[in-house]
Amino acid sequence: MTADGAKAVGGGRPGAPLALRGLVAAALLVDVVVHLRLAGGYQQSAPGGIGAGTLFRIESATAFAVAAWVLWRGSRTFLLAAFAVGLSALVAVVLYRYVNVPAVGPLPAMYEPVWFATKTLSAVAEAVAAGAAALGLRQLRQRASTPDLH
Repeated sequence: MTADGAKAVGGGRPGAPLALRGLVAAALLVDVVVHLRLAGGYQQSAPGGIGAGTLFRIESATAFAVAAWVLWRGSRTFLLAAFAVGLSALVAVVLYRYVNVPAVGPLPAMYEPVWFATKTLSAVAEAVAAGAAALGLRQLRQRASTPDLH
């Protein structure tokens, strides 16, 4: 255990602080809940195909797994995964809000030119997850470049 409360993993340098990992995981879990709640209604656009609802469920499962991994181990790998999940979901929600992207192969068109409370909550949670993960990555990089004086 280090002075800042981060637990060393595998005997090496410590992972990101638990509070920061908790913030990343909580933000990803908000994203999970929002996407699971909305998935059924969005599947109606392609009931027999991939559909937005299926994509929402896949994103939810991925975000849930990454949230659990970030809590378990605050390593660079898991923080990178959290950053990727948060940023990709944020980019998707903003893109499909402002750009009418047509269907591409089996992926449906998901243009929705409105903001509503749940969608906004999801975007904020995704931004927080990506931002907190980026901060954690920065802290790990700074810690790695600082000589260990123990």
